[in-house]
Amino acid sequence: MELERKNGEWIKSGSCDLGLRRIKVRKESVDEEEEPLSPMARMFQQPESNVYIIAMLGFKSPIDPHFLKANLVDTFLKHSRFSSVQVADEKNGGEVKWVKTKVDLDNHVKIPMVDQHMASPDQFVEDYIANLTNTHISTSIPMWDVHILNLKTCDAESTLVIRVHHSLGDGTSLMSFLISCCRKTSEPDALPSFPAAKKSRPDAGWFWKCWSVLLLAWNTLVDIWMCVATTYFLKDTQTPLKAPSRAVAFTSRRIMRRTFCVDDVKLVKNATNTTVNDVVLAITQAGLSRYLNRKYGKGTGDGESWENNLPNSIRLTATLFINLRSSPGIYAIAKMVKKHSQTEWGNKIGYVLYPFKIALKDNPLDYIRDAKATMDRKKATLEAQFRLFMAKVFVRFYPTKLATFPLTTMWFSNVAGPQEEISLFGNQVTFIAPSLYGQPVALTIHIISYEKKISMVLSVDENIIPDPYQLCDDFEEALKLIKKTIVAEGLIKK
Repeated sequence: MELERKNGEWIKSGSCDLGLRRIKVRKESVDEEEEPLSPMARMFQQPESNVYIIAMLGFKSPIDPHFLKANLVDTFLKHSRFSSVQVADEKNGGEVKWVKTKVDLDNHVKIPMVDQHMASPDQFVEDYIANLTNTHISTSIPMWDVHILNLKTCDAESTLVIRVHHSLGDGTSLMSFLISCCRKTSEPDALPSFPAAKKSRPDAGWFWKCWSVLLLAWNTLVDIWMCVATTYFLKDTQTPLKAPSRAVAFTSRRIMRRTFCVDDVKLVKNATNTTVNDVVLAITQAGLSRYLNRKYGKGTGDGESWENNLPNSIRLTATLFINLRSSPGIYAIAKMVKKHSQTEWGNKIGYVLYPFKIALKDNPLDYIRDAKATMDRKKATLEAQFRLFMAKVFVRFYPTKLATFPLTTMWFSNVAGPQEEISLFGNQVTFIAPSLYGQPVALTIHIISYEKKISMVLSVDENIIPDPYQLCDDFEEALKLIKKTIVAEGLIKK
C-alpha cells in the first residue's frame, strides 16, 4: 500500500484485510517542499529488496523511556526524514515524495515487557530482533521505530534497537546522525571525533595521468559488461551460502556479531602495508573458505591441516556497497542536512561486484594479497558510479532487471564508527552493531569500528545457513592464523 494525492489531500490506498482504506495525512506546512525519493531509495522499496536497517546499541546503564522520548523530540524529530511519510503524487505520474507529517512518538517507541531473571537474556535479545525481522513499519507513519530492552546481557545493562527503512538514508547518513546525537564520555559537552577524510594522492606526471585514465576507462567497460552478464546469465555457484532465489528477501534473519581487537587488525595492516578494509576482506575470504571446506567435506581439527574438499572454480560474489560522496567518511549532521553539500544526506551509494577467491591457502598471508589486489582493481573503475546511474535511469523510466540488485551470494558493507567512547543522551555506549533485513541474499556482513573494537555483524537466513555461529568462529580463527603467520615470519613493524 502507498499514499496518493487526490483532490488536494494525501490518502492511503491499497488492498488489505478490511478492503480499500483512505487515511488522511496531516502536513506540517502546506508550503513545505515535497522532495521526491532518490532512485537508490526507490530501489530499497522494491518488493524483493524492501530493506530495513537495524542498529543495536548496548548501554552501561538501563534506559529511561521518558528521558529517551524527550531527547528524540530534540533530535530525531528535528530531521525531516524522521518526520515525513512517503506518498505517491498522482498528478505527477505517481512519483513518490517525502511529505512532512505530525509524529506521535507512541507509534515509534516500543517497550516490551521482559523477565529480568530469565535464564538466557542474550538469547532473548537475539530472538527478539529475529522476530522483528518478520515485521514491517506501516507506510502511514514515518518509517522508523526504536525498541527499548532493559535487560542485562553479557556486555550491556540495556539494549536499544533502532529500526529505519533504508529509503530514509544509507549507513553513512545514519551513522553520522547517530554520532551527532552523542557526546564524548570523557567530555560530556563535546561532540565525538569524526574519522579523518582520506588524503588525496599527490599529483603524478602526465604519463601516469594518461595511463590512469585509460586504465579507468578499460576497467569500467569490463565491469559494465560483467554487470550485464551477472544480471542476466553469469550466476554464482550454488554453494551452501547462496540463496536459491530472490524469495529469500521475505524470510526472517538471525543477526549476530563477533568482535575483534582493533590492535590485532592494525598489526596485520601495518605488517602487510595494506588498509583495514583489505584486512577485513581477507578475514572474510579466509573464513568463508574454511566454512565451505567444512560443508563440502569432513574438515575437523585445528583448521591448519585440513584436507581440501572445495570444488574447483567456485564463483562467489559479494555486492559491496561504496559511499559515493565526493568527500568520503563520517560527517557532522549539520553538513549533511545542508542542501547541495558534498556530504549530502540520503542514499548516496553505489556498489561493485567483489569476487571472493574461495580456496585453502598454504600461506594465510595470500588472503591479504588477494584482497589488496582485488580492492586496488575495484578502486580503478567507475563501476559504482555506473550502478548509481542505472538506478537513476532504469528505476525511474524503464524498470528492468538492471534496476534491481544483482542476485549475488552475499552483501558486504564497511562503516567507520566513533573513535572514542561515546554516550547517547547521557548513557555510555558499550557496542554498536548495524545490520539489515529484507535483502535478496542469505548472508550480509557489516564491519563497524567503535573505539578499540571492530565488529563483524552477520545477518543470515537460518534456513540456508543453519550454523551461523560456526561461520563467526571461522572468521575469528582466520584472523588468528593470519596474525600467527605474521609473527612467525617476523613481519611485525616496530
